[in-house]
Amino acid sequence: MTTGPTSDAPFGASGAGSTRASGAVPARAFGAVVEVRGLTHRFATPDGTLTVLDGLDLAVEAGGYVALTGRSGAGKSTLLSVLGGLERPQDGQVRVGGHNLDTLRGDGLAAFRRTTVGFVFQHFGLLGALTATENVELALTLAGTSRDRRRERAAELLDAVDLAGRARHRPMALSGGELQRVAIARALANEPRLVLADEPTGNLDEDSTERVLDLLGAVTAARGCTLIVVTHNRAVAARARARYRLDGGVLYPDLGA
Repeated sequence: MTTGPTSDAPFGASGAGSTRASGAVPARAFGAVVEVRGLTHRFATPDGTLTVLDGLDLAVEAGGYVALTGRSGAGKSTLLSVLGGLERPQDGQVRVGGHNLDTLRGDGLAAFRRTTVGFVFQHFGLLGALTATENVELALTLAGTSRDRRRERAAELLDAVDLAGRARHRPMALSGGELQRVAIARALANEPRLVLADEPTGNLDEDSTERVLDLLGAVTAARGCTLIVVTHNRAVAARARARYRLDGGVLYPDLGA
């Protein structure tokens, strides 16, 4: 079994070695392999060009569970956006589940986002006018899933996150932890091979954080998904099988979690 690096030397800048994450992969694993080589991403600011990702390399095996930490503005969310196909790689190569994101365009890119990746966000991203079931079904509707199958799949997922009894409730009637569990169910609706979670417990209390993390880890592991979590919380990062810190656009093994 391959393991992540054990030193605090930088990886991914100026031709340095790649950062590889792995761990015990479930027998049913169908998770997406993530391969990033030389990823550079810049933003224009009033003070000039800001480089947030600087020749970054990363390799995550199918079914891997990785945590990314770093200060605010270090580029963690930008990296997730690139991996999820929400932002195009400006320079470098990005492959997720066999898809080349630096060349994918149009309908192909939309299909990749819809079927390969599931997103879990800090602010939940649920629609207030829809019930928990309808929020989960929405992802399936966009994928063209039949009505009967949408209902069946939403019920399965809400049961998996212990919310079968809250299926008809709208977001206003749900607690923060319940909202995030609905968001997890929605992220898994189209059976993604990669789940990207951006500060998934940032708005939750300690008890809700523990329950959400237990469920997120369990439901993704049961389905063999590759899971990448961005977090400021050391306890959240400690749950991952591999941990990396993003600093100056470069990934370092995070040994402190």
